[in-house]
Amino acid sequence: MKFEFATATRIIFGRGTIQQVGALATEMGSSSFVLVGKTNERAEPLLEQLEKNAIKYTTFSVPSEPTTTIVKEAVRRARQADVDLVIGIGGGSVIDAGKAVAAMLTNKGRLEEYLEVVGDGKPITQNPPPYIAIPTTAGTGAEVTRNAVIGVPDPCLRRGKHAPVKTGVKVSMRSPLMLPRVALIDPALTDSMPQDITASTGLDALTQLIEAYVSNKSNPLTDGICREGIKRAGRSLRKAYKDGSDKTARDNMALAGLFSGLALANAKLGAVHGFAGPLGGMVTAPHGVICARFLPVVCRVNVKALKTRQPDSPSLTRYGEIAQLLTGKSEAKAADGVAWLQELCAELKVPSLTEFGLTEEDFPEVVAKAKKSSSMKGNPIELTDDELMEILKEVK
Repeated sequence: MKFEFATATRIIFGRGTIQQVGALATEMGSSSFVLVGKTNERAEPLLEQLEKNAIKYTTFSVPSEPTTTIVKEAVRRARQADVDLVIGIGGGSVIDAGKAVAAMLTNKGRLEEYLEVVGDGKPITQNPPPYIAIPTTAGTGAEVTRNAVIGVPDPCLRRGKHAPVKTGVKVSMRSPLMLPRVALIDPALTDSMPQDITASTGLDALTQLIEAYVSNKSNPLTDGICREGIKRAGRSLRKAYKDGSDKTARDNMALAGLFSGLALANAKLGAVHGFAGPLGGMVTAPHGVICARFLPVVCRVNVKALKTRQPDSPSLTRYGEIAQLLTGKSEAKAADGVAWLQELCAELKVPSLTEFGLTEEDFPEVVAKAKKSSSMKGNPIELTDDELMEILKEVK
């Protein structure tokens, strides 16, 4: 039995912990570069703390999922401001952008050289400046992972119902040196999330916990984290969605999001993320929405494939355990877990991917790209082309 576990140098969790960030920051630098979402609104508690502790700051908006263009501009601005500390406060996109910006401040060369798939995957060799990651959503777990997902845009666009469908790709920049110095999770920052964001980020967390638990790279440490996270998400996601003021549910989902990041960073994911990676570069649907559409279907197809080709696989037993954790019923079987997930996605009103422009004409390209995805390699069983196509046809 061999495994490795790496995470942020320090994890701070709890309501009101945002009040600690000023004192923490003074230990790391005097001039900060603060990445925020579309506006500074959700970052106000942080900015107040920086001002209170006489720490200079320059803010930079990351209004959407980070692209090479956004990251390059952020790096240029950060260098211009001569900062010695980077802080990301927002959803996974903001936090990922912050990791990439911090890394590029001390490592020479073009951003593209450090990207996987489309670049050279050049290693990060110089320690980035200290990075503090503060999530305001409960789902991605980006605050404790060692990679940043970055979009490489393509000028070719097609028109979907909601927005243009991009034909670019999403790739990772990855290094243990990119792990944040501090991950500060204050569930109070998630209380104001609207229903659709609560649903998509929560389902992203649940997907990551389930996939890491059945992954062929799971280990005893991630197993315990996944079981606890799945149980908390199972009893709290519906509640947080229906009543955003339910602090217990919000706290549980913030923990589930944190646990999902710890798990995926130290185990592997699976076919859901194997599809979500390529599709993220092809359609404008939020990552959590893509995961939610695929999760019940992938679970069902995986269970069927395992029963047929690997009936002795421990992952088959784990799907039954997941059903028990989700439903709270000791007699629940894998099929009950799939049904529970289908009902949850329907209740949380997860939109169809066809609404974002996905068509059957895209399926061969999606399958080809998904097969090459690093996440697909963690799936508990290798799925055939026919099974991958079956999943797509049911998901759309």
